[in-house]
Amino acid sequence: AGKTILGRIIDGLRENNITDIVVVTGYRHYELVAYLDKNYSDCKISYIHNGRYRETNNIYSMALAFEQTAIDNDIVLIESDLIYEPAVIKRLLASPHPTVALVDRYASGMDGTVVKVEDGIITSVIPPHLQDKNFDFSDKYKTLNIYKFSKDFCNSVFKKLLTYYAKVINDNCYYELILGVLIYMQQETIHAEILKGEKWAEVDDPNDLHVAEFIFNHQKRSAILEEGFGGYWNYDITDFCFIRNMYFPNTAILSEIKNNLSKLLYNYGSKQELLNQKLAWLLLCNKDRVHALNGASQIYPLLAARLKGLKALVPSPTFGEYTRIFPGACTYRDNVGIDTNEIESASRNCDVIVFVNPNNPTGSLIDTNWIMDFATRNPEKTILEDESFIEFSETRSVLELLERRPLDNVIIIKSLSKSMGMPGIRLGYAYSCNREFNDFVKSSLPIWSMNSLAEFAMEIILKHRKSLSRSFTDTITDRKNFAAMLSTLPCVEKVYPSAANFLLVALNPQPSVSVSIALKLLEDYSIYVKDISHKFPDGKSYMRLAVRLPQENALLVDCLRKTWLAVQ
Repeated sequence: AGKTILGRIIDGLRENNITDIVVVTGYRHYELVAYLDKNYSDCKISYIHNGRYRETNNIYSMALAFEQTAIDNDIVLIESDLIYEPAVIKRLLASPHPTVALVDRYASGMDGTVVKVEDGIITSVIPPHLQDKNFDFSDKYKTLNIYKFSKDFCNSVFKKLLTYYAKVINDNCYYELILGVLIYMQQETIHAEILKGEKWAEVDDPNDLHVAEFIFNHQKRSAILEEGFGGYWNYDITDFCFIRNMYFPNTAILSEIKNNLSKLLYNYGSKQELLNQKLAWLLLCNKDRVHALNGASQIYPLLAARLKGLKALVPSPTFGEYTRIFPGACTYRDNVGIDTNEIESASRNCDVIVFVNPNNPTGSLIDTNWIMDFATRNPEKTILEDESFIEFSETRSVLELLERRPLDNVIIIKSLSKSMGMPGIRLGYAYSCNREFNDFVKSSLPIWSMNSLAEFAMEIILKHRKSLSRSFTDTITDRKNFAAMLSTLPCVEKVYPSAANFLLVALNPQPSVSVSIALKLLEDYSIYVKDISHKFPDGKSYMRLAVRLPQENALLVDCLRKTWLAVQ
């Protein structure tokens, strides 16, 4: 922390006994020279200034360096937008090959030139302008832009072609173009040294810098994830915090979305009335009672406006927006099991009763028949039924019952992220048989409240009902197996029964142990878990763990065992 990117690069070279360094400067030349001369007086640093830095690219800077430097030894070439650990340079120097490029398997967030590798040799160099919409990244490698060039390579046709191209043809392109030409013409052999987990990051913009901080500053990892509360495609983690169906969407759906992606991006979605119809086809319900939403969270401000000033009863603990919608709400306890008698008693002086069924974070379930009976007996009260996890409970939705026996005082809220496994497209709904409420929602929603990807997903899921149903049963099986594995750990006091696709776990009674374990899991194993001890008043340590795929669940169990021993 506190080091400049350039300083880290020089430190990495010094650690590998490389102190004869040439720096090509451009913008803020004098500041760079002053910084390096002050902090690295033990290194032999020479400077080459590219005065045309505003209008040229790295091919021109590199041509200047090759023209003005007598290369009488092998060299290491490093671009100045890289952060890496010293082990990266060690791997490069340890390669037995004279001319080597460091590469890593392509992953999300990487951009720029990629290469194809066969038998350890780079066979093609593909710059960004040749990566069209159908380009397959699956078998490609990202260049780190760190190379080892032999003396002979530097003084061969590479130097001649580099300087000629930069002077005569184009000085505003990348030097990788020259490498690609030499490889294509079979004039040179460049070996690929593939990283094996060494850490590195390319920093071109503030987002890249944020990701690099996560990679290299282990102590800030948890704070970075909590600050973002999403966007985790940027981070190489196994996420047991956020919850989704791991078996859906299936590969056929993903393929269909991929094949239609350009059309979906180029077109507006349908208006609300048609969105409601498409969702009704998916849910097999009356289209006049359902409202397609840009995630369930879209309904909360409307509920807050509609039910303002009413006294509410909400479960405790619970997640969601209900305590925010209803400040000062009364509560009924969920002791991982809910006493309906307490609800009957506590609800007498309340206008709005909230059921989160199954509840989050406990996984507790209330019989939907009881909820229907309660709503029938209390027509003057508004019943909010959040069913975001209902498919994993092996019980019927209240929606099915309302379709047969409509009640005006029940509003169903559902996030489809958990069940459909696509939280990134923001899909949810509200359902009610109350005409006045439905008119209010219709008048409050914008004409386009859902993106085209979400609408398209609603359309194609219709063809995959069996796969969706099977995903729920597979998740239920995994939940049982995951709970059994967790129960064998010495750090686990209890795994509570759950009707959702997550598990509530109480750790052995040591205050704040869950915080230590969560931080260490993230720092050492890049596993992200949810510490929810603050949700319970007994002072014990609790975690809520998403049910992921069997191999990932087993990995967490193993890492929990190791982490528990480490924090003792």
